[in-house]
Amino acid sequence: MHIFYHLPGLFEFYDLYKAFLPLFREHREWFYDWCEIGSIYGAPADCIWGGGRVGFGEEPAENVAELMKEFGISARLTFSNSLLREEHLSNRRCNELCRMFEAPQNGIIVHSDLLLNYLKEKYPNFYFISSTTKVITDIAQFVAELNRDEFRYVVPDFRLNKEMDRLTALTTAQKQKVEFLCNECCWFGCTDRKRCYENVSRKNLGEDCKDHICISPTSKRGYHFSDAMKNPGFIGIDDIKNIYASAGFSQFKIEGRGLGSALILEFLLYYMTKPEYQLNVREEIYLDSTLDLF
Repeated sequence: MHIFYHLPGLFEFYDLYKAFLPLFREHREWFYDWCEIGSIYGAPADCIWGGGRVGFGEEPAENVAELMKEFGISARLTFSNSLLREEHLSNRRCNELCRMFEAPQNGIIVHSDLLLNYLKEKYPNFYFISSTTKVITDIAQFVAELNRDEFRYVVPDFRLNKEMDRLTALTTAQKQKVEFLCNECCWFGCTDRKRCYENVSRKNLGEDCKDHICISPTSKRGYHFSDAMKNPGFIGIDDIKNIYASAGFSQFKIEGRGLGSALILEFLLYYMTKPEYQLNVREEIYLDSTLDLF
C-alpha cells in the first residue's frame, strides 16, 4: 500500500518546496518507495477564510499554483475558519484564490458548513476535506463525518489516533477517508483546543481580540519535534508502516505551518527520506543559496 503525506506550508514554505520537490523527483532512490506527496496545504496571510493557524504565507499565489502544477501535486487551500458569516462569503481575495486554484486535483480544507455549501455551488471542481479544527474526539461523531458524501477526507482530532480497536472496525471505504494528524505537539489533555482555533478564526477575520492563553504544561517551550514524539497521539514512521498501513489506512497529515522551514525539513527527512540519504538531502537543501532556512 502506498502512503500519502499531506504537507504544511503551501504559501509559507514555497522556497523550501521549490528546492525539495526536484530532489524528490530526480533522486527518488533517496526516499521510501512506499510514500508519496498527497498534497501541500496552506493559506496566505490576507485570507479571512483561513483557520487553524493565522496565515502568514507571502509567496504570490501565481507562483504557488505554477509550482504545484509543474510537479503534479494537489494544492489544498486551508479555509477552516469556524466563525464565518454570510457577509464573509463575498470576500474578493478568497474568491480570487478559488478561481486560481480550482481544478479536480486541488482541494479545500473546511470547517464551516456555510462556506462548504457556498464552495460546492460556486467552485464545484474542488474536493473537500473536513478540518481537524472541528476537534472531533467522539468516535460516533467521527463516523458520521466520514459518512458525509461532501468530504473526500476527514481529519479527526489527534486524540483519536490510537483508538485502534474502533478505527480498525471501520469499513474499507471509511478507512480510505481517514487522514491522521501525525505530529501534533498540543497537550493530550487539553480542553481548550476548540477555543484556541476559534481565537485564530477571530484574528483572521480582523477582530480585535486577546491572544488565547495556552495552559499546556509545555506551552512555554513552543513546538519541539522531540516533545511531539512523546505525545500519546504521535504517529511515527514505524507506526505507519507496521500498524496503520496494514490496517488499511493510507492518508497522513503533517502539521507545521506556523513553524520554521528548517523544522519542516526535519519532518520531510523523518517521514519520507531513507536514513542513509538524509545527509544528501540536507546538503542539497542547505547549500541552495536561494534558501534562508530558520
